[in-house]
Amino acid sequence: MSTAGLRNVEDLIAAGLVRPDERSALERVAAKYAIGLTPTVEALIDRSDPADPIALQYLPTAAELIETRDERVDPIGDHVHSPVEGIVHRYPDRVLLKVVHVCPVYCRFCFRREMVGPQGDGNLPPAQLEAALAYIRSHSEIWEVILTGGDPLILSPRRLREIMTALAAIPHVKIVRIHSRVPAVDPARISGELIDALKASGKTIYVALHANHPREMSTAVRDACARLVDAGIAMVSQSVLLKGINDDPDVLAELMRTFVEARVKPYYLHHPDMAPGTGHFRLSITEGQAIMQTLRSKVSGLCIPTYILDLPGGHGKVSVGDGMLREIEPGRYAVTDRNGDLHAYP
Repeated sequence: MSTAGLRNVEDLIAAGLVRPDERSALERVAAKYAIGLTPTVEALIDRSDPADPIALQYLPTAAELIETRDERVDPIGDHVHSPVEGIVHRYPDRVLLKVVHVCPVYCRFCFRREMVGPQGDGNLPPAQLEAALAYIRSHSEIWEVILTGGDPLILSPRRLREIMTALAAIPHVKIVRIHSRVPAVDPARISGELIDALKASGKTIYVALHANHPREMSTAVRDACARLVDAGIAMVSQSVLLKGINDDPDVLAELMRTFVEARVKPYYLHHPDMAPGTGHFRLSITEGQAIMQTLRSKVSGLCIPTYILDLPGGHGKVSVGDGMLREIEPGRYAVTDRNGDLHAYP
């Protein structure tokens, strides 16, 4: 097993995770979309199972070369709502602050797959970061700042402390939320120094942990979550409903119970976005609704996430289960956004 992680097709072949005869197709995938597995992820993969749910999340396949007309480079419309580089201001009281565009791992279904990785948008330079912070300072309606990217927890504790200290000086910002895979894919990185850096803002801090299968929640991962929660950092979960990985009520029930046992409140279950080359992960909304209905019959209310669709074009999130959506023909829906406007999906 690699001690430095796997970052390209040759690494995957050498590790025995893909076949040499797949090299040509996978190199075409790698030319478009970044590859990355940490040693933690590699160790979880069951090489004897061709349908291993961990492998399916991280190992590239030729299916990623198949694109459909409904897929978009910016599937949820980040760029439409970006007044300055690094900021997405889609909702009145909160902004995304995209401080970094690289990740410790690269999910094959990522909705920002065109923006992240070595070939993506790059990290936010100091001048652009200062402009983004100036935007936050000048908009007193911003109550919450969500650090995302990329994965902000790959930054050094020193860089994280600088960002959190800058946010500390903005009185109208009360909440800082951090979206991250790091506790699940590199749990040793959740150190005392990193936790101290996160708390430097003096704000209320939430970490939103992205995990999609109960096998990802190992003892080491749960210990990393415990270090965060014991330090006073609240945790919520976000997962993506993925065909062949967790589109089973029993798998989701185990995942959500594991989150709750680790003091991570289930928050969002995302319907897959229309990112290019991800159609093999998508199931229909009707299938997702049926899975959620069965999940509700199996688990405590503590374990129920909100099933969410992020409307293409930047129109925001809608809850798939609260009457905001109706099927108008097989596979097509009329969706009402938060402003009461109707959209066809897909």
